[in-house]
Amino acid sequence: MTSDVTERAPHRPRGAVSAAALMAALLLLNASLTFSNIWPTLGISPTADLSVEAAVLVLALLAAHRWWHAPSVVATRWLGAMWVLLVIGRYTEVTVSSLYGRNISLYWDLQHVSSVSGMFAVVTNPWLKAGIIVGVPVGLALLYLGSRWALEVVAAGTRGHRAQRVLGALAAMVLVCGLSQAVGARLPTGLRVASPVVAAYAREVGEFAYELSGAGVRDLGPPPVLRSDLSRLGGADVFVIFLESYGAVAWQRPHLAEPLVPAMARLDADIADTGRFVASGLVESTTFGGESWLAHVSLLSGTEIRDPATNVRLMAQERDTMVKLFGRGGYRTVAIMPGMLVAWPEGAFYGFEQIYDHDGLGYLGPQFGWWDINDQYALARVDALEIEPARDQPAFVFFTTISTHTPFVPAPPYQPDWDRVLTTDPYDADALDHAWSTWPDWTNLGPSYLEAFDYALRNIGGYLRLRADRDLVVVLVGDHQPPALVSGEGASWDVPVHVIASRPAVLDRLRERHQFTDTLHPGEQTVARMDTLLPILLDAFGDGGAP
Repeated sequence: MTSDVTERAPHRPRGAVSAAALMAALLLLNASLTFSNIWPTLGISPTADLSVEAAVLVLALLAAHRWWHAPSVVATRWLGAMWVLLVIGRYTEVTVSSLYGRNISLYWDLQHVSSVSGMFAVVTNPWLKAGIIVGVPVGLALLYLGSRWALEVVAAGTRGHRAQRVLGALAAMVLVCGLSQAVGARLPTGLRVASPVVAAYAREVGEFAYELSGAGVRDLGPPPVLRSDLSRLGGADVFVIFLESYGAVAWQRPHLAEPLVPAMARLDADIADTGRFVASGLVESTTFGGESWLAHVSLLSGTEIRDPATNVRLMAQERDTMVKLFGRGGYRTVAIMPGMLVAWPEGAFYGFEQIYDHDGLGYLGPQFGWWDINDQYALARVDALEIEPARDQPAFVFFTTISTHTPFVPAPPYQPDWDRVLTTDPYDADALDHAWSTWPDWTNLGPSYLEAFDYALRNIGGYLRLRADRDLVVVLVGDHQPPALVSGEGASWDVPVHVIASRPAVLDRLRERHQFTDTLHPGEQTVARMDTLLPILLDAFGDGGAP
């Protein structure tokens, strides 16, 4: 009797430890694929959700143990690596959808990884940069080791008959719950199954294959018919300026709107003092927090473009654009693209005669952020080349600004002397020191956003004063809301649009027929979508546009 007790006693603590380890391993695997984003940061927090992939893994290990054998060391290593990929997929999915309001696109977003990484490398604090360089590989290594340990523990746990029954029942329950949730059945309160990461990967792979096949090119509907005789413009130079990250939150969210009141009042005075007036409204953008070109192409083509795939499909076709219409109307069509660091074949699709990209602008001044160049210089340079000289043709200028791009700082100083902006010494030393000493706070980008927008609004107002004697029609429109890190949770996709001009016929048309306000404030009503804004503008510019 004593001998039996002596032989069995050591097994009890070992069994208890094994059960605890098995429970910890299952919780770790489940938690690694069910966490959520801590809005509005890059952080994550655990949830009580259940993982379908973890349940499938348990059933696969049970089946392997029953009909074959436990996974080998090599097989466990491969499973660990695959699990890391699942965790990365989960992190990417919940982070992008939370901060940018959209799903990631494997086919299109991967093309911009190197550029975005390079941008953040330039504007990130050196200590944070060093932490990322060290932390990412260390974190991935720890993630792999933790996943591999958990897999080994679960694989070992499938050897006991009691553990097999319990694990099988739990895994089956999770799968039943997942299937029930997928078909819309109500689960008990507090019970929820996380969206499978494998399904997200499958969706991206399917989209990848779809785009590679070329089938997407055939999906676009017929092009809109663009008409306007531009008669109400009377030969005025027309500027369409996309103000980067200018969202409706700049007017609607108190923590942003209130600090911007002085800047907006100053712009209002710049408009009035130069004998001009303004009509404003809200427009629903076709993108949120990024991918500005989707808003650009939507407005210029009059076609709703909400994803990069549709954008490429559009570019593969011959379509009319706002640029081509102005060209037919006798305008010289010019694009200012200071953020364009590579060739831009899309310019041919739009129909621009002249494109001033990063290199074409010939900037020799101090660097600011990823693009070096700043918006005031870009505008001053093209003004000197295209607007100030006497020309037989009026100009249509399309300008995509960059100085208010995330992470917003370092914001360049505003230079009241526009001639000095074009020199190699555009700023005083103390102004430069202040600008360069500012680093973004990635947990609170609001102050950086406000600083950048004060600069941007000074640029617009300053240019109106610089060309107070010229007949200008300026369409100032936001491309998208700032990322959720700034805009806040639940922000709409609306952006302001302002039409600034000294021509009453243009502004009256917008106010009377299209619900624009008669002030700089865009109001609360959404007057159009970005693509449907085009016929509205053409109607305001002359006869033949929108009814």
